[in-house]
Amino acid sequence: MEHLVRFDRVTCRYGREPVLVNVDLEIEPGEFVGIVGPSGSGKSTLLKAIAGSVEPIAGRIERRPGISIGYVPQVETVNWFFPITVREAVLMARIEDRRLPWPSKDEIEEAQQVLERLGLGGLADRHIRELSGGQQQRVFIARAMLGRPKLLLLDEPTSGVDVRTRHDVMHVIHELHHQGLAIVLTTHDLNGIASHLPRLVCLNREVIATGSPRQVIKSEILERTYGAPLEVLSHGGMPVVLEQYPELVDEEEGAKVLPLREDHHEHPA
Repeated sequence: MEHLVRFDRVTCRYGREPVLVNVDLEIEPGEFVGIVGPSGSGKSTLLKAIAGSVEPIAGRIERRPGISIGYVPQVETVNWFFPITVREAVLMARIEDRRLPWPSKDEIEEAQQVLERLGLGGLADRHIRELSGGQQQRVFIARAMLGRPKLLLLDEPTSGVDVRTRHDVMHVIHELHHQGLAIVLTTHDLNGIASHLPRLVCLNREVIATGSPRQVIKSEILERTYGAPLEVLSHGGMPVVLEQYPELVDEEEGAKVLPLREDHHEHPA
């Protein structure tokens, strides 16, 4: 078996409605794959199915025998006021393997090594709520890395963070990939992240397209994926996605204007 994970016509559902439908997908050793699609398209479910925490109702998922998989959830789902330190948060990943209710000396040393690797060595005794957004994300990457996985899954690793933090987190992820780790992440950021990944999967319950950014970041594919018109331009050889808005007419001036997006409102200095 060459691939790490292989989906063959996989369908998953919550309740009555299917979330993934007839998904075919392969993840190879050392790959770096981005999953893009609208909210509710099944991106998080796809990661959980890869990890084995969601079972298909139809189709088959093959995993390389003995493969270890690390999973990093969305940071918005974490209770950052839970009273634990950085080291304790990381060591919780080994709870199923412990024979004793406290970590062994070897486990503590391994956790420290992982924290050092991710630039968190000096923060091991700090409470998780005292960390910056980028540091919090790295804590959960460290937690996932404690089991020495061959495949790392990250659900929206840069969601809700500023540009500087996004760059910091992506730098860590790229470093892990360059060290040979296969990575699959979900993202809403078509321009800032997706367009720079080696391979993309456009998902809306089913796989719409897969390939390099130049192959799949195209207007017709994105419209099928997101259900809305998206214009794609080329800038410096890279695809750039622009949202299209219906034109409105200013009745007094008779001029065409575009509606202002909510996140583009100007704020007084």
